[in-house]
Amino acid sequence: MTMSDPLGDMLTRIRNGQTAGKSVVVSPASKLRSNVLEVLKREGFIRGYSSAEVRKGINELTIELKYYEGEPVIREIQRVSRPGRRVYSKIKDLPRSYNGLGIQILSTPRGILSDNEARAANVGGEVLCQVF
Repeated sequence: MTMSDPLGDMLTRIRNGQTAGKSVVVSPASKLRSNVLEVLKREGFIRGYSSAEVRKGINELTIELKYYEGEPVIREIQRVSRPGRRVYSKIKDLPRSYNGLGIQILSTPRGILSDNEARAANVGGEVLCQVF
């Protein structure tokens, strides 16, 4: 069975895992998901992630969630651009989320970048999700 929004599924797994107090969540692997997790790791929202082959041709991502003093580091994570409504933004029109405390993850011609990295590279693109 195919999934209509794989990235939204992964974000929901992270959100549910942190609500339940889990230290690790598992999600099916894809290149887009790995790139988004790499940005989350660089920005310090997750401890890390790893990919493992479950069976031939099927990979899984194991995501290590991060907590600070018993509270989840990710307070809010939500999908912005959905399959039914794509959201694109020029870099000068992209607002700062939560006064710069949160990030937005963009899909740009230079790859998946956080809003700070996109501003430094001066490229806009599709706003995938917002994290605070």
